[in-house]
Parts: sequence; structure tokens; C-alpha cells
Amino acid sequence: VQLQAFGGGLVQAGESLNLSCEASIDIRSFNGMGWYRQAPGKQREMVATVTDRGSTGYADSMKGRFTIFRDNPKNAVYLRMNSLKPEDAAVYYCNAHRGFSNYWGQGTLVTVSS
Repeated sequence: VQLQAFGGGLVQAGESLNLSCEASIDIRSFNGMGWYRQAPGKQREMVATVTDRGSTGYADSMKGRFTIFRDNPKNAVYLRMNSLKPEDAAVYYCNAHRGFSNYWGQGTLVTVSS
């Protein structure tokens, strides 16, 4: 299983950015997918998740600003990030899980200037 994340970059505070994650297999085989992030010196944290049934979950600080959605025919999951803040800067990782197996993408860097 391979997950490829795209879309990171440098934006100014208040701007938006879209991240994409493409899977090498049918994402309907996963129990869920999600986005996580890790800032320098910090632990990796959950950003947003979506189950195989489409139920979503968000970390409190992302609610109302970030939206996760999946496109099954494209085997992809996306993260729409609005109103970005400097504290959102991190490497964002795509995740997929199936049973006890966890899969991670390579990460994409998001930088937010104030």
C-alpha cells in the first residue's frame, strides 16, 4: 500500500490550502483514512479523519476551518484548510488503516507566514 500526499506549500496567514492523498489501492478497503501533522519538536497529532462510511472527525482547533473528504473513484482523500494560522505549520501526513495495519504517506510540508 502506498499513500502519496501532495499540496503542501508556503501560504500567508488567513489563506487556504488543499492537500491531496492518493492511494495505490481501492480506498474502500480501508476502515478509515485521515490527516495527521507534526510540527518541529512536537508529537504527531490527528488533524481530521474520515471513516469508510464517510463519518468525519476533527481536532478541536481545526473544526470549522478544515474539511476532509474522500473520493472513492479516485482513491483519494483531501484536506481543505481555510484560515490558516502560523501554528498550523507542520508536515502533514496522510494515514490509512485497515484492521491492525496502519499506513502512512511521506508527508507534505505546510508553512504559514504571519
